[in-house]
Amino acid sequence: MTLEALYNISYGLYIVSSGNRETGNGYIANTVFQITSEPPKFAVSCNKNNFTSEFIKKYKTFSVSILSQNAKSETIGNFGFKTGKNFNKLHGFDIKYGKTDVPVVLNDSIAYMEFKLTDEIDMGTHILFIGELIDAQMIAEGEPLTYDYYRKAKKGVTPKNAPSYIKKEKIKKSEGKVYKCNVCGHIYDNNKEKIKFEDLPEDWTCPTCGISKSEFSEI
Repeated sequence: MTLEALYNISYGLYIVSSGNRETGNGYIANTVFQITSEPPKFAVSCNKNNFTSEFIKKYKTFSVSILSQNAKSETIGNFGFKTGKNFNKLHGFDIKYGKTDVPVVLNDSIAYMEFKLTDEIDMGTHILFIGELIDAQMIAEGEPLTYDYYRKAKKGVTPKNAPSYIKKEKIKKSEGKVYKCNVCGHIYDNNKEKIKFEDLPEDWTCPTCGISKSEFSEI
């Protein structure tokens, strides 16, 4: 089976958030889709290990921020490759509170939607949260970030908790040096890049999670 064939399924990239004005959390999702029109309902897939799943169950609301094609790696890294169990993911970000007081991340977003939880379906490793649309607003002009663009143009990798995550096979031997991000697993192969890793400036950061160059290890 060629699992890479699954990459041809169309996805977007979003920040799904939940909580209230006192506390909240969010994660990067690539599985958000509309399932009915009257009333408008959407489904989002959330790994059971995602801290945000606890907030959605408790507060019965969630928001979806549609990321811009120009979304910064720091934003994706914060919500996609770190856990909110250790720190407040929302701290330092531009947050709006919706009609239900659910937090909405505005950074790098072109639009957002707010939902009231109506159903949840246990899918084994993931929970399918279904919500009825409460509000939807535009934030800025721009193109939405697709999963295909994220992988090809931004050279992003998929978080392990994502439903579309595919465990990579061993990296083929390369004549040049290869480095791996210790946080998100992003690969920097000297043979495939115009600039060798060793020659990158010290303030260079991982294009996927925004971590510093010092957090890469040679493999």
